[in-house]
Amino acid sequence: MKRILLPIFLVVITSCAELAQIAKEIDTSRPLTQTEVISGLKQALTIGADSAASELSATNGYYLDQLVKITLPPEASVVTENISKLPGGDKLVEDVILRINRSAEDAAQEAAPVFARAVTGMTIQDGFNILRGEKDAATQYLKTQTYQELYNLYQPKIKKSLDKEIVGNISTNESWNTLTGQWNRVAGSIVGKMANLDVIETDLDRYLTEKALNGLFLKLALEEEIIREDPKARVTALLKRVFGQ
Repeated sequence: MKRILLPIFLVVITSCAELAQIAKEIDTSRPLTQTEVISGLKQALTIGADSAASELSATNGYYLDQLVKITLPPEASVVTENISKLPGGDKLVEDVILRINRSAEDAAQEAAPVFARAVTGMTIQDGFNILRGEKDAATQYLKTQTYQELYNLYQPKIKKSLDKEIVGNISTNESWNTLTGQWNRVAGSIVGKMANLDVIETDLDRYLTEKALNGLFLKLALEEEIIREDPKARVTALLKRVFGQ
């Protein structure tokens, strides 16, 4: 009888201990410790960043998502309208936009490690500021810490797409520079000034890179908002504890 009851007793004791530990982990009645805050926020940032980067790095992650799809600046309308008049011109324009979005999707594959390094450097004060801050406080923290590094990651890939030839052995960048150069000469003339024409100062590489990064941080902010507001998105006991309070 003892040989039979002893294993059962041990199983019961072990199960009770495990349940007590789980209850302790998700107990939101006691104050949060500094370690819990930092660890929980690092978890949340890592999960959110990985999810955002993974979503955008998939094929059509940028291109088919109207929230983040990268399009040419409004000033490019003269170029696109003229190209569209050519046979197959509309497809040429869309191919340019597709290549730009593909470049951004490629760059997004390397975004997660950049975010991970920023998460590692989070201080206790950073953690409490994020926890008590706005619903996108974590996103803004990561943006401050990673923007320039991500810009340097995205920009060469965007530029490579823009340097590819489209019509008549002329690239998108060359067409853009020709357009803006001619327009600015007119806008800067006496007649242009009298007509209140604005000079186009848009740097196409920079504009499109910034659009790509805006999309990345928009997705990250959406992931953060879900974790903050939806208990089901808190997939670990630590996240339940930190964001439950």
